[in-house]
Amino acid sequence: MKNSLIQKYNVPGPRYTSYPTVPYWNEADFLYQNWIDSLKKTFVETNSKEGISLYIHLPFCESLCTFCGCNKRITKNHTVEHPYIAAVLKEWILYCKILGEKPQIKEIHLGGGTPTFFSPKNLEDLINGIFSYASKAKDYEFSFEGHPNNTTHEHLKKLYDLGFRRVSFGVQDYSDKVQKAIHREQPFHNVAKVTFWAREIGYTSIGHDIIFGLPFQEIEDVIDTIEKTKSLQPDRLAFYSYAHVPWIKGNGQRGFKDEDIPQDQEKRMLYQIGKELLLDNGYYEVGMDHFALKTDSLFEAFKNGKLHRNFMGYSSSKTQLMIGLGVSSISDSWYSFAQNEKNLEDYYQILEWDKLPIFRGHLLNDEDLIIRKHILNIMCQFETSWENKQDYFEEIPEVLIQLQEMEKDGLLLIRDNSIQVTESGKPHIRNICMAFDLHLKRKAPETELFSMTI
Repeated sequence: MKNSLIQKYNVPGPRYTSYPTVPYWNEADFLYQNWIDSLKKTFVETNSKEGISLYIHLPFCESLCTFCGCNKRITKNHTVEHPYIAAVLKEWILYCKILGEKPQIKEIHLGGGTPTFFSPKNLEDLINGIFSYASKAKDYEFSFEGHPNNTTHEHLKKLYDLGFRRVSFGVQDYSDKVQKAIHREQPFHNVAKVTFWAREIGYTSIGHDIIFGLPFQEIEDVIDTIEKTKSLQPDRLAFYSYAHVPWIKGNGQRGFKDEDIPQDQEKRMLYQIGKELLLDNGYYEVGMDHFALKTDSLFEAFKNGKLHRNFMGYSSSKTQLMIGLGVSSISDSWYSFAQNEKNLEDYYQILEWDKLPIFRGHLLNDEDLIIRKHILNIMCQFETSWENKQDYFEEIPEVLIQLQEMEKDGLLLIRDNSIQVTESGKPHIRNICMAFDLHLKRKAPETELFSMTI
């Protein structure tokens, strides 16, 4: 890849887990009742047909990983588990009262923080509490994020017995110097142990998360990490760029100097070599920064045009309604977004008032819905079309002018009423989506908001 293209397209940009992106939500016109109305509308339309998804945020970690951009609370005090589980279940009960009818749950994802910070018994109480007011939809899929250092055999067995069949383990990198810099020291044998346990128990999709662009990371480190990963043969992999955003996350990402982080061409080489190794080892590129074996449901969804992307990341199934439970979680009714309080004490306090702990949101207008569809198509299928009149919007000619420059650079192909991302364009998929992002075009950020696209 030419260095000139990297310099040209390495600009700050969103990762597009939503559109509009959170900094462009119209919070001023959003009311609590807007979310309730939108929630009910989507629930009535979809519950009996496809069910709903739940994202449950479990924020506690015993130590701070300096690469992490998630909402977390660092503590070794495990007495925080019971009050938090009780609060999440109270929030769920409030939702169930609003919905009126018993929800069918198609997807559950436990994210963090560190979900395996919680004891197996408390996780069991959480899931059983959820299903005291809900039923499982047909072809449900439950997943969780496990920390290799504290995920026990009991965690894996208990969650398996509760219906979980997918687990992802945060690997990041196996280099000692990189692990020390990011404060995530975990030996290979810990990852191997939990991977073998999960496979032995019967999990059908085991994922590993690997990051490129970490401080002090070199090509040899990426090669070594992927060679070790190959020996464990996870079903899917997230191989994504480290997002250096210290202006947002404060001292948590200042455990090293800016000059310790690979930049531009050096960083892109880490990705390119890692990607080639993954492809050589039988993995297929699925969406942005994700890879899967042919046997994994993520690859099947991509192949069949059913891959979906939301605040939980990529998913092999889609529900129009996703409810986020827990501090900082984001919910999505398709027509509206709503985010919970980010501060744990505020989250608890609002629940004490028997009210959903929402502090901001956005109502999607007709234009938002059209652009959202195009960005989802690009992120999930590497192509989009406006052949149908309902998918056309007035600014398409302006978008095409910007895309023509990218076409000249070999990043995509423009046809009469569609575009298709080329192999060379896949590393620049965020830049291609930015051409469609009307909010970003109309009001460029005045401060640093997003990580670099490369």
